[in-house]
Amino acid sequence: MLTDYIIPQTQIAAIIEEAGGDLQIRKDHPVKRPEELAPGECLVKLDCSGACHSDLHAAIGDWPVPPRLPLIGGHEGVGIVVAIGKNTVESPVKLGDRVGIKWIANSCLNCEQCRKGREQNCVKALCSGYTVDGTFQEYVVSYVNYVTPIPEGLPSDAAASILCAGVTVYRALKSSQTSAGDWIVIPGAGGGLGHLAVQYARIRGLRVIAIDTGAEKKNLCLKLGAEKWIDFKENKDIVKEVREATDGLGAHSALVTASSSEGYEQAIEYLRPGGVLMCNGLPGSATLSASVFFTVFKSITICGSYVGNRQDALEAIDIAARGLVKVHFANRPLADLKDVYNGMINGTIAGRVVLDMSKK
Repeated sequence: MLTDYIIPQTQIAAIIEEAGGDLQIRKDHPVKRPEELAPGECLVKLDCSGACHSDLHAAIGDWPVPPRLPLIGGHEGVGIVVAIGKNTVESPVKLGDRVGIKWIANSCLNCEQCRKGREQNCVKALCSGYTVDGTFQEYVVSYVNYVTPIPEGLPSDAAASILCAGVTVYRALKSSQTSAGDWIVIPGAGGGLGHLAVQYARIRGLRVIAIDTGAEKKNLCLKLGAEKWIDFKENKDIVKEVREATDGLGAHSALVTASSSEGYEQAIEYLRPGGVLMCNGLPGSATLSASVFFTVFKSITICGSYVGNRQDALEAIDIAARGLVKVHFANRPLADLKDVYNGMINGTIAGRVVLDMSKK
């Protein structure tokens, strides 16, 4: 294992200068020098990075919390630690380790939220590809206490999307108050988050109803273990379809991974009494409209779930490393990122896209 790495002065990076502006692929973006790293920081040479819907929102700038600009997006990176900041104490990683970079790049670890396992809600949390530069570049600065070790045998491109999409749905399922044999509905089931939610739900013994549209997504969801498929463009009464599939009682839970308000509003209607609505998808400006009467009358729980903590990431990665969950993805070069965004906008991407940094 090398302990001294040749680190170039410049690199290729995908940069957004202003919200809604053109994505620029630059070949002369500076690489932070090892001697410039602060204690606790590390430099990671990336093998690849997943592309997430959150990256599209950062580029468009349509979330109510604005990103830092100019910005290098991306938060599903996997690569090798090639430098660690001088005077870093008790680093859990060393040079040559293969690690993953997640949405939460760092947090204080000392506040109430961090102590209670909600590091993602820390007021000092840094977000990769949103408040700090992310993984759409060849070299990224991250933090030794927050990078996630990637087990041997799990390929980098197979691990990348577990770091956000996988962790996000895994955490939500843990909070869904479901038991083996329960029915769960997953709107957006054929997408990046959704197709992983189908798999993690099946591992928990849940019975999955997948909602999405298109033949490719249908085949993917059924192949991954969904018991019922509902195409929201072909079925005019989704609530009726869900109830009929669940003995007329409704689903025990819904995990909404779609970025539309409709997916949330319908869920209140097709959940059975005591049902839990897990809010996972992040539409930019949509609101949740629900009948207060029936939410109370049916004892419905509405719960937001925002990515996951470091332990959630380790658990989600371990499940993938054991071959129980697999990301359905296509490899593309970083230069194709704009086309990938267009595919997200048009809803034509089944599963995930992983950007291979070795492809120029």
